[in-house]
Amino acid sequence: MMDFSNLLQPDRGQAARTITLLAPGDFEAWLAQQSAATRALATAQRFSAQPNTHLLIPHNDDISVMAGASDAASPWALARLAELLPEGVYRLDGVDVGANALGWLLGQYRFTRYRKGEDSGARVLLTRDVAHRDEMVRLAAATALVRDLVNTGAGDLGPAELEAEAATLARTHGAAMAVTAGETLARDYPMIHAVGQAAVRERGPRLIELHWGDPAHPRIAIVGKGVCFDTGGLDIKPSAGMRLMKKDMGGAAHALALAGLVMAARLPVRLHLVIPAVENAVSGAAFRPGDVLRTRKGLTVENTNTDAEGRLILGDALTRAVEEHPELILDFATLTGAARVALGPDLPPLFTDDEGLAADLLAAGVVEDDPMWRLPLWDGYDEMLKSDIADMVNAPDGGFAGAITAALFLRRFIPRNTAWVHLDVFAWRPSAKPGRPKGGDAYALRAAYRMLKARYADA
Repeated sequence: MMDFSNLLQPDRGQAARTITLLAPGDFEAWLAQQSAATRALATAQRFSAQPNTHLLIPHNDDISVMAGASDAASPWALARLAELLPEGVYRLDGVDVGANALGWLLGQYRFTRYRKGEDSGARVLLTRDVAHRDEMVRLAAATALVRDLVNTGAGDLGPAELEAEAATLARTHGAAMAVTAGETLARDYPMIHAVGQAAVRERGPRLIELHWGDPAHPRIAIVGKGVCFDTGGLDIKPSAGMRLMKKDMGGAAHALALAGLVMAARLPVRLHLVIPAVENAVSGAAFRPGDVLRTRKGLTVENTNTDAEGRLILGDALTRAVEEHPELILDFATLTGAARVALGPDLPPLFTDDEGLAADLLAAGVVEDDPMWRLPLWDGYDEMLKSDIADMVNAPDGGFAGAITAALFLRRFIPRNTAWVHLDVFAWRPSAKPGRPKGGDAYALRAAYRMLKARYADA
């Protein structure tokens, strides 16, 4: 993974090129004060201070930079600059870096596991706020972790490799780790076992857990869906639907990244990270449509669709999280195509019955430019989960309100007095934006972290 620490350095007065942020509405006044040579240069390059454009102005043996920015407070105001500027050291003119640091760092993110990118050198930004610098570097690294994991092909990232990522996280922060697999998994977590039982042995299903922090502190659980590849099972996906299913462990990637942020910041919590890791494969051992599955909670589920497997493994994982009596549970999952139909790729829905938790998360999303949209846990749709032979089905017929019914399925495993939020993230960016290349990406991660800091560190 990239080391972002060298791209954002403390400002000790060292030599640096100047970047001046200029709003489009201020362009004409600025231009009128410039030399004839600078005005000619701006005209030749058609620079008018529009967002994500810049003008390089020569000064003796070096340059300064004018950058268009409609909102200098946006995390992404400097992202395009970080992608395009020449190698060197830069300083913002008149303002400190603030939220701009994140875009500067992530604008230089590259996924190079399979193809080495062209080395254009490091663009270093100076900041006077050293404490904020450390936080921005951690946020960039967490985002890059999600991107790297989601971008990695499923042949190189199965349940065992996801376990290895969790082990690295545990070693880094001194967390205790436990893994349940094999016959114990089949007995104690029957839905996780059922979904993953068709995979070859080395890619067998498992439940990964990390425990960290003082047991006397408030307990929180972070749960992430870890379907490392999803064929759809016997209800097999068409090739177009299977193409991006390496990203179906995106929820686990988010959970690992958020847990890392919590531990690095040493928030005063007792953290429980829970990741059910499986491959939903096709073989003679695959679970079948019509099978009735038992759950860790004791409920029975009529399996009406083997491609609705994420909610099955999360049901057992959430049950495990509840057993530790947390005061808050957050789950991340690439759960439904219905969420994408409703809200598109950039806006993950959140589901919760806790009004305060919803308000805190949405407010954090606004501040962090990491938005979400609340969808209802509509009690009237709960009857869609009714089964004639079991306690419930996993996928109702008809496809109506698919994101909501999936969330309602998960709610069956959560006690009513436990604060819980479900985030149905896409974990993929279908087209590039400044600082956000096409491919794997983190959604609602920064917002969730800000909410946790406000609840625990700031309190």
